[in-house]
Amino acid sequence: MDNQGQAMKAKIISAGVVIVRRHAGEFEYLLLRAYTHWDFPKGVVEEGEEILEAAHREVKEESTITDLQFKWGHRFRETGPYGPGKIARYYLAETNQETVDLPINPEIGRPEHEEYRWVVYGDAVDLVSARVRSVLEWAQEILKYEDFEE
Repeated sequence: MDNQGQAMKAKIISAGVVIVRRHAGEFEYLLLRAYTHWDFPKGVVEEGEEILEAAHREVKEESTITDLQFKWGHRFRETGPYGPGKIARYYLAETNQETVDLPINPEIGRPEHEEYRWVVYGDAVDLVSARVRSVLEWAQEILKYEDFEE
């Protein structure tokens, strides 16, 4: 068994994407709200599924975004444990897709999230928890070196 396979057995991995878009001269982050918690699109990796493949699937299922450009490669940031042995792995991608829908999840009969927002970094910092903030800071560190052209 390879290291990734061993890691998968040791913990439950949620895969997600920090999605950004260029707007009015700066990057905006897509945040989704479930109850009072703001986060990036993410969900549990299914058996036999690659982590990046799960991240793509979860973004589509939770936001309907299918246009993801991994301009910064496939590097990722993982959170510390939360819940019973769970961690979240986030990748960074850009989209040109402005429209976001919060579709009904057939398993629960309602959307998984009540609201979405495109927000600049300073506003995102105020909305997210400490666990998510570490991922946001990681993404912002990468993006600050980006030449900005809309």
